[in-house]
Amino acid sequence: MARRPPTPNARHRAKRDPHAPYPYARRATEGEEEAFDPRLRLTAEFVLSAPSLADTPEDAGREVAFAGRSNAGKSSVLNRITGQRSLARTGRTPGRTQALNFFRAGEDRFLVDLPGYGYAKTDRQLQAEWQAHVEAYLAQRQALVGIVLVMDIRHPFQTFDRQLLRWAGQAALPVLVLLNKADKLGHEAQLEVMRQAEEETAAYPTVTPVLFSALRGQGAVTVLRQLRDWLNLPLPGAGAEEEDEA
Repeated sequence: MARRPPTPNARHRAKRDPHAPYPYARRATEGEEEAFDPRLRLTAEFVLSAPSLADTPEDAGREVAFAGRSNAGKSSVLNRITGQRSLARTGRTPGRTQALNFFRAGEDRFLVDLPGYGYAKTDRQLQAEWQAHVEAYLAQRQALVGIVLVMDIRHPFQTFDRQLLRWAGQAALPVLVLLNKADKLGHEAQLEVMRQAEEETAAYPTVTPVLFSALRGQGAVTVLRQLRDWLNLPLPGAGAEEEDEA
């Protein structure tokens, strides 16, 4: 994937001091879910499914893309952060997302569910076409201000995961790495994977790993605060006239 050229949104993803804390991004702490404020959730609605970059909405405003291997749980993550059980379709069959699905989260604000990658049973030609569309979107979309890279905590940092992180690092594009399905591991095992993830991403100052569970909501506060920052949406209690309701 070619390096993304500077864009009008470059000020939103300038390289930062690698020793400085990333805005709002922090490791989830015990008890975080109990303190969850439902108003943090994003209100979103499905807009369209674009089979190619040419079919996407006008390239304006701000967008956050959700990427990940097939069956990593992207759809479940989207449903969790919006508090909607069926916003994005989920199922036991990997590879269901076959286009770029756009969800409006405010005026000129979108969440974009990208096609999953790496599902062996998918026709190779079709899989190559999906990947080409994803790469074109990531390289050319000017409204893109951040990426949420969803991984199964039991199988993190596969080949395409690392490829996407390298590209994002070159473009100084911020990434949240969600170590999803954390509920599948015990506490100590979670911390060990988190330690390894921090080592894996140490070379990328704009990448932040987060322990996450779409099932239980672990890490949701961290992710929602970061999404609101990227999309320039107010936080609860920030004085906005309108707040998102669960």
